[in-house]
Amino acid sequence: MIEELLPSTVVAVEAYGDEGVDAPLYPEEEAVIRRAVLKRRREFTAVRFCARRAMEKLGVAPVPVLPDGRGAPVWPAGLAGSMTHCQGYCAAVLVRAGDLASVGIDAEPHAPLPDGVLSSVALPEEAARIARLSGDVPGVHFDRLLFSAKESVYKAWFPLTGKWLDFEEADVEFQVEEGDGTRGGFRATLLVEGPLVGGRRVGHFTGRWVARGDLIATAVAVASPGQQA
Repeated sequence: MIEELLPSTVVAVEAYGDEGVDAPLYPEEEAVIRRAVLKRRREFTAVRFCARRAMEKLGVAPVPVLPDGRGAPVWPAGLAGSMTHCQGYCAAVLVRAGDLASVGIDAEPHAPLPDGVLSSVALPEEAARIARLSGDVPGVHFDRLLFSAKESVYKAWFPLTGKWLDFEEADVEFQVEEGDGTRGGFRATLLVEGPLVGGRRVGHFTGRWVARGDLIATAVAVASPGQQA
């Protein structure tokens, strides 16, 4: 599901259900997760199972994937990547840094956001657009999709800047493809100064989305210097 949202240079590995939850961890990873509750441990383990399979597919020797001070995964030099997990699903993607400057993915349950959450996620303009889209395409929970898109935007943003990006600092507009309305693209206009990528100031990110069954997935790919955004 994730790989169809990203360029062909990106390697994606997904796991469903309990796949990978009992995979071995490196001692350094065990130290990170030693005191975690069972649910957190299973998610942590399964998504690293995906990450190591992605490394193998890319021809890179598997290594520990440790979180930095803000919880973002630290990838081997020369790689860009992203991970996501939600109930019953996890995924990891990797790409060589020469092919993409950054990548971000997110998966969420295809269900409405809890009451009160949308107001903390959406700008007024976004909320109005989502209301219109929900009327036009009632089979997609665009409130949850907005949350997911902003998560993907942040995961692509952070490796380029090392800074936090609040929900209200990106304005996301969705496009819906013709057909059954369960997939499309989005543009996230950065409302703060964007990152420099190869000397070029990036003012927006573009991404793709899909709603399939009980899952929503989003992905953002940031072009490397010399590539067309």
